Amino acid sequence: NIDIQNFSASWSDGMAFCALVHSFFPSEFDYNTLSPANRKHNFELAFGTAEAKAGCDRLIEVEDMMIMGHKPDPMCVFTYVQSLYNHLRKFE
Repeated sequence: NIDIQNFSASWSDGMAFCALVHSFFPSEFDYNTLSPANRKHNFELAFGTAEAKAGCDRLIEVEDMMIMGHKPDPMCVFTYVQSLYNHLRKFE
């Protein structure tokens, strides 16, 4: 149920990060209980799980995503997603 249109607003509520991480580690959290309104929690959950389970460093900090609001820097998001993908593909 995630509609990715770009590397900015599409990632701004943390749901896309959570969906990506959850697709590799479904037992780590219940995706269906997450809410787009709870942005900080979503970022913490996605980034923390990716770090703990896949060894993916936090190239974006939760607070930075909160400050950037609904239009995060697309290059920051792209860089993190690329790193995340490189770590997660080991689990395919």
